[in-house]
Amino acid sequence: MKKDNRNVLLPELQAELEALADRPNSAADPTDPDSRPMTAEELALGGVRGALFRPGRPFKKPVAMRLDADVLDWFQRQGPGYQTRINSVLREYMAQHRHDRG
Repeated sequence: MKKDNRNVLLPELQAELEALADRPNSAADPTDPDSRPMTAEELALGGVRGALFRPGRPFKKPVAMRLDADVLDWFQRQGPGYQTRINSVLREYMAQHRHDRG
């Protein structure tokens, strides 16, 4: 029978988590929207924030897509952030064709 290792962290990951837990809140990254204190509205929503609540930003949904290999390779060769770039290209296309079908 296989041993269940799903809840076991590698020692270096455990050490990193402990170091992060010991950091004061003032050490948080000010550019990270999830690092700021929650507003009264967010607290009223049950503390919902991050991927589920981003004021002024569209909600992101994970999706599985089948892309042509050469298209995906081209975006990935541009470096980190290729998914964001793909999203930007699709958003631009959507904006140019907004009135085509409603």
